[in-house]
Amino acid sequence: MSDGGLDFLSPTRATVPLRTPMAGEHTAPLRPQDGWLLETRAIGINFADVVGRRGRYTKDARCPFFPGLEAAGVSVVGAIQGGFPVPRLPRLSLLEAMWPAAAGIALISFTESIAAARAFVRPADPPIDANRELLALGAANAAGAFIGSMPAGGGTSQTAVSRNAGSQTQAASLVVAAVAFATLLFLAPVLALMPHATLAAVVIAYSIGLVDPAEMAAIRRVRTMEFRWAVVACLGVMVLGTLKGVVVAIVLSLVGLVALAYDPRVDEIGRKPGTNVFRPRSPEHPEDETIPGLLIARPVGRIYFANAENVGAKLSALMKATSPRVALLDCSAVPGFEFTALKKLVEAEARLREEGTQLWLAALNPEALELVQRTPLAERLGRERMFYTVEEAVAAFMARGTADP
Repeated sequence: MSDGGLDFLSPTRATVPLRTPMAGEHTAPLRPQDGWLLETRAIGINFADVVGRRGRYTKDARCPFFPGLEAAGVSVVGAIQGGFPVPRLPRLSLLEAMWPAAAGIALISFTESIAAARAFVRPADPPIDANRELLALGAANAAGAFIGSMPAGGGTSQTAVSRNAGSQTQAASLVVAAVAFATLLFLAPVLALMPHATLAAVVIAYSIGLVDPAEMAAIRRVRTMEFRWAVVACLGVMVLGTLKGVVVAIVLSLVGLVALAYDPRVDEIGRKPGTNVFRPRSPEHPEDETIPGLLIARPVGRIYFANAENVGAKLSALMKATSPRVALLDCSAVPGFEFTALKKLVEAEARLREEGTQLWLAALNPEALELVQRTPLAERLGRERMFYTVEEAVAAFMARGTADP
């Protein structure tokens, strides 16, 4: 200690008093995270104490609010430009040079904002509307462009600090805005003296609760692929930094979605014995029935130019394995067709007809039905080979005597 102040350069002397209960406090055992909170709180108290009496210190004193602190290798916030922002028109000449970086910042900001909103939403809160969130962020950044502000966006660490401080309504944002305004006018010289480690302690203390190993374990139990994405995203943030790590997570998620869409499932459908329940055939239900001469196949997902070949290859494999007289496509899991996929479906019908196999369609969704009706396929199939449900198609197949003897 020096002149009754705290010696910040001595870790032992800085941390030992922080775990001593104050008068009136309970003495229950502390959790690990409580240590962080107490240390952060004490750092803030001593920071205010030293600022309030800094005129009594000399440069020889071991005080962090003089240039000697930086000479000792401790990083501080540094100069903060104060005063009112001066309104000015954005420089449109910079648009061409800055739009790629601006687009990246916008994507990352929106992603983190939505992630924070979903992580902290409470059961009693209204549902999150991603479109409204995007509109709000866009409006805030558009207004900020006229005063040269930093990009606006939500953040998990900031939200954690606000939540743990007891904020319940948007009034907390007004308080933050008032403090920021006061900083511009009065507090900039004081905050400039704050060590970065103090800010880091605040973020760590309030963000440590966001790390949830139980949630990671639950993800792994449910879906291994998403667990791998989460691990890679975590490593990306730790190795590359927050912004680049978030970019890695976004790119990885998009690649995973594209991979799933590129190779959709095509299930062979069987009938549960004694019922009209049709479901994918699987080892769990070996007793499910198949109807001789009829192949029922169910593609899953939208069919477009990139996955049409894969869907066709899987259907061809099922056709070779069963040699049906009728191939019935259950389209209940197909939201729609892209033009290239429709073209391939028309070609497939013609080829199957030449080979002596009929193509039937069932359970077309409204969008898929509308698209099919715009092609020659609808005229070729007619009402005789297009059905509302799989059950109706199977009944028609049996009634027409199309089944093999």
